[in-house]
Amino acid sequence: MYLKRKLNDELSIYKGLRYGYKTSQKSTYRHQVIVGIGGNTGDVKRRFEHLFCFFKKSNMVEVLQTSSILKNPPFGFLEQDDFFNALIVLKTNMLPMQILNYLQKVEKKFRRVRTFANAPRSLDLDIIFYDNICMNKEKLTLPHPGWNKRDSVLIPLMDLYR
Repeated sequence: MYLKRKLNDELSIYKGLRYGYKTSQKSTYRHQVIVGIGGNTGDVKRRFEHLFCFFKKSNMVEVLQTSSILKNPPFGFLEQDDFFNALIVLKTNMLPMQILNYLQKVEKKFRRVRTFANAPRSLDLDIIFYDNICMNKEKLTLPHPGWNKRDSVLIPLMDLYR
């Protein structure tokens, strides 16, 4: 069950047991990664719940915190349903390219299909920040390009640091 709060005509926040989560446990992993999650096909909130449980059971990452879920309009390709977006703060010992590969495998496990840029999707996992690293490689740019211009990142980020 989620509590819904409307921010304006286009944006709503959903807070639940697992989204709006914060642990006080100390992690043994070295690196902190903030992962953006999104989707707009099927039962996205339920999929986010399953993703949270998947990460909690994983021995590759530890879940430190999650933001509330933001419902927001699409950008780029506009002829699609609204998106649900949130942030998950993870700890890991994986290096940036390793966590990228891991997250892409998780997307496939959750039946992500890539059709075209900004297309409707069941699950999208993006590395927003990895520690304080800045890098620009062919397959990975950190921090995530355009993070500071997207409500889908900024509003959940503000939620994390309230």
